[in-house]
Amino acid sequence: MTQPNLPPAIFLMGPTASGKTALSVQLAKHLNGEIISVDSALVFKGMDIGTAKPTLTERQGIPHHLIDILDPAEAYSTGQFKNQALALMQDIHQRGKTPILAGGTMLYFNALNNGLDILPEANLLIRARLDDELANLGKEALHQRLAKVDPESAARIHPNDPQRVQRALEVYEISGEPLTSFFKTHQETLPYHIIKLIIAPSDRAILHNTIAKRFKTMLQQGLINEVDALYQRGDLSEKMPAIRAVGYRQVWSYLQGDDDYATMVEKGIIATRQLAKRQFTWLRKEIDAHHFETGQTDLLEKVLMQIKNEIN
Repeated sequence: MTQPNLPPAIFLMGPTASGKTALSVQLAKHLNGEIISVDSALVFKGMDIGTAKPTLTERQGIPHHLIDILDPAEAYSTGQFKNQALALMQDIHQRGKTPILAGGTMLYFNALNNGLDILPEANLLIRARLDDELANLGKEALHQRLAKVDPESAARIHPNDPQRVQRALEVYEISGEPLTSFFKTHQETLPYHIIKLIIAPSDRAILHNTIAKRFKTMLQQGLINEVDALYQRGDLSEKMPAIRAVGYRQVWSYLQGDDDYATMVEKGIIATRQLAKRQFTWLRKEIDAHHFETGQTDLLEKVLMQIKNEIN
């Protein structure tokens, strides 16, 4: 549990397209803060439009960390995020500022709160066989198999996320235990007074409309050209984490000729809505968080008041 006498750290969470970026900048300006991105896609260079990466103008001079730190050919683990985020939080506090962790990759927030257990190391033979089975049998078949041996993971992992399905199956085959049995259930004690804030629309339909409009706006801003630049490099594939990011994998399939334009747009919007649904599932577990509505009157003032009440 957090304690009021500890230095504060803000966790600003919410589903995609809920307004986290703008609110985080406003909070940083009022709290003498710096922002640590909690987003598995913003780490990649050259992926700006599809990730809704805040521009330099939108950042308003506020330092943003863990953005543009990797080439899309590289991988980034939850453990790497945790170690880098903790080091940044310490550095920011030592410089007399407030760390504001903002984003929608709930697994990263969970790693900070609950830690990471050591999973079985990858087995290349099993992984290669699962790749073949994915190609021959399809992602639905692998997800159905996971549902039989690890129903909790199957309920948490969407069939359209075959890499995570394969990892869960791999862990089960190696250990004989479901993936969820390796997850820690206790909360780690961080040397900060963690103030959890959740921002989201009150009506899911509003968020769905916002997601559809935003994806179409991204296309108008040049998302296809952005993905095509990655496609033309020749050293990237749809199996890599960067290309599996929502929006990117749908445009990638379009560039490969697998889908026509209308289908790509539909799949991109659906995938983003599914992401938001998974984020809501994680957020429901945050029982000690303070909830705010996207677009509510005097949002910033109410959030700042809540933070003040917690600190004092």
